[in-house]
Amino acid sequence: MKAIQLKEPGTLCSIAMPQPPAPAAGEALVRVHRIGVCGTDIHAFGGKQPFFSYPRILGHELGVEVLAVGEGVANVKPGDKCSVEPYINCQKCIACRRGKPNCCTDIQVLGVHTDGGMREQFALPARKLHPAAKLPFDQLALVETLGIGAHAVERAQVEKDEFVLVIGAGPIGLAAMQFAVEKGARVIVLDINEARLEFCQRQLGVAHSINGAKENALDALKHITSNDLPTAVFDATGNPKSMMGSFEYPAHGGRLVFIGLFQGDVTFNDPNFHRRELTLMGSRNAQPADFKRIIELVEKGRINTAPWITHRGAFNDVEKEFPAWTDPKNGVIKAMIEV
Repeated sequence: MKAIQLKEPGTLCSIAMPQPPAPAAGEALVRVHRIGVCGTDIHAFGGKQPFFSYPRILGHELGVEVLAVGEGVANVKPGDKCSVEPYINCQKCIACRRGKPNCCTDIQVLGVHTDGGMREQFALPARKLHPAAKLPFDQLALVETLGIGAHAVERAQVEKDEFVLVIGAGPIGLAAMQFAVEKGARVIVLDINEARLEFCQRQLGVAHSINGAKENALDALKHITSNDLPTAVFDATGNPKSMMGSFEYPAHGGRLVFIGLFQGDVTFNDPNFHRRELTLMGSRNAQPADFKRIIELVEKGRINTAPWITHRGAFNDVEKEFPAWTDPKNGVIKAMIEV
């Protein structure tokens, strides 16, 4: 069986693996059909991904088919098409016991802490599979990315008609925008890539865009919000300068949510933070319920995934194609690998 391994930063290579054994109790054996390439994969390729060790088989945005199930599995059956919830949690720690498996104290994320889906077949806990009879594998592979944005929007309790700022128009920022728009919020996107900004307005229905390379972001926000500023701000950049600068953007009494992360410390001016009585949140991964809700929304046509996939590649061509997908000049929003 073939797999693609990230041996070290910048080096992907094909490796041969034995066929996986029959699934154990509670497990399912799946065949991988689609692998979405995300920021985590790109940062790992560049040597800039926290919580990561090499070598590693990447891949956690997956559209799969169930081949076999182990004893006691009732939620899926052979032949089911599924999205994969790639956050393998312990089910015992304080976070898991309190209904937050997305931030389990011993979480093992596929493709990050443990080998992922950039291989033809593998076994995983069947409880991490979310079947969807109506969706093609392309859409199933996008559910995890959408889930990260959906979870962040739920964390912030975004409301209809409030001004919401999303900083960073990469895939995670796009997902947050998609669900903020779905909530009925008045969404503003801040980025320095004009093509990404146009995509957000044209394809996602984002009301306002700000090019931080051409205009003063704070002045533009005041103009758009009649001097109020947004009541919810999401930073999806993983850029320390952006994250620390984002404390200037929320309205008094507002919320600031960090979806992106980096290897380092965040500092901010405490008087500015306190006088506004800001709420600061981290948002990590997604919840099982997010996957079920997203599948339902996509099936009903309320979330459109069609514009997301801008590049495609065959599994056998990943080593050759992957470096180009990491270059912003190539306009990649989402690259999809077909297995």
